[in-house]
Amino acid sequence: MTVIHLDEDNFEEEVRESAIPVVVDFWAPWCGPCQMMGPIFESVSADFAGKVKFAKLNVDELPEHASSFGVQGIPTLVVLKKNKEVGRIVGLLAKDALKQKIQSFL
Repeated sequence: MTVIHLDEDNFEEEVRESAIPVVVDFWAPWCGPCQMMGPIFESVSADFAGKVKFAKLNVDELPEHASSFGVQGIPTLVVLKKNKEVGRIVGLLAKDALKQKIQSFL
């Protein structure tokens, strides 16, 4: 499964209306830890293929969405089920730790 890149056109459909849980990665291209989290996020998405949707939201392009989720630092991952936040991960994690954290929220 590929990671979805969110924008104004697909945010509602991919996140708010999703039938399966969604993990949204709030990031920015200038953020070093975000750049390090990118490949880990992609790799973990393959482990949850078909069960969880993985999406990236550039906070510079969609600041209003980051604000509506109360994101104050990046990288921040927000786990949503039926459009309700069920978990939040702030900062860089190793692949196994990230996978375990996401699993605990499902």
